[in-house]
Amino acid sequence: MMPPYSPSLRLDSIDVFRAVTMFLMIFVNDLWTLEDVPDWLKHSQAAADAMGLSDVVFPGFLFIVGLSIPFAIANRKKKGDSDALIIRHIAERTFALLLMGIFIVNYENIAGEAMAVSKYVWEIGMVIAFFLIWNVYPSNPERKGLYTALKVTGYLLLVGLAVIYKGGDPTTPSWMETHWYGILGLIGWSYLLGALAYLPTRDRVTWAIGGWLFFVLFNLADFAGVLDFLDPVRNYAWIVGSGSMPAFVMGGGVASVIYRDSVSRNAVGTTYLLILVVLGVLSLAYGFGTRPFWGISKIRATPAWVGICSGISFLAFAFLFWLVDLKKIKNWANIIRPAGTATLTCYLIPYIWYAVITLAGISLPMYLRTGMIGLVKSACFSLLVILLTGAINRVGVKLKI
Repeated sequence: MMPPYSPSLRLDSIDVFRAVTMFLMIFVNDLWTLEDVPDWLKHSQAAADAMGLSDVVFPGFLFIVGLSIPFAIANRKKKGDSDALIIRHIAERTFALLLMGIFIVNYENIAGEAMAVSKYVWEIGMVIAFFLIWNVYPSNPERKGLYTALKVTGYLLLVGLAVIYKGGDPTTPSWMETHWYGILGLIGWSYLLGALAYLPTRDRVTWAIGGWLFFVLFNLADFAGVLDFLDPVRNYAWIVGSGSMPAFVMGGGVASVIYRDSVSRNAVGTTYLLILVVLGVLSLAYGFGTRPFWGISKIRATPAWVGICSGISFLAFAFLFWLVDLKKIKNWANIIRPAGTATLTCYLIPYIWYAVITLAGISLPMYLRTGMIGLVKSACFSLLVILLTGAINRVGVKLKI
């Protein structure tokens, strides 16, 4: 029997943290449908020295990606996977995230008037292709041919959507471009760097902290002008977010590596919580300490944004670890659990939802989309998406990369 705290076991708090973050992500992503939204909930402008709730959610998700990497790789090693096979899996996950990210960001730049089909039909086709390709099909040898055919159909559908795509200015449309890779693409690049940084060093705390600090300091050096001599290669090869986004991933990785090291020394509990709190406070101090120089900005990925959001993530995880794993108070999260275990499915459902209701001409009255009532509407929408995710999971529809 495994001990209650084993480095081979997933922490329930990670799944709960992911579920809460996904609930907030769907909520803030729905704010565009509302009027009279408080500024503290929205994304701040690039030039502003400010940060809203919407600017915190994505860093939190990247932090969770980092939290998950050591456990995922440990489980693969336990199953007998070699390092080469793990690297292949990392590459496949990265490719999937980049491909989806590129299609989604191109949808956001689509020239609907120049297309042969409605941009909402194109959007629905895109998401259906994602589901066909990355659905978790049953382990049934007799139907393996069918499942392979469905995946091939998904790829062919993406090819067809790419062929008919027109973006940019409707009068002089262009074809698909990488743009900024989209949210999923940024997660893909950050995951790739975080996973490859962890794989050779595994659960060595010093190396994990060193990797985290490398990305944090790379981001700082970029803003300080220290890396200006690299400008000739910046447009061809650069660390995503000037180090900010992999810094969030590595911050989560540090939290997991310290946990796993603490387990090996039978020191999980108050000491681990204290370490998380200290890391959170230090990150906040770094963030507020650098704020006078470049301000807080998600769009510019300033050092202050990196430090403050890292601090919030460390402290949020410390609280959830204490509540969920130590105190075993976790039933409250059952209703949003699908968002923590079927995250990609949950993220993609709104794309179909918005397209379908637009094509159907369905729209809520303005009084249901304004002010506090509107915020309640967006919270209910987020919960509805999660419940729908759970429902389709139970009938065998669940994406996994």
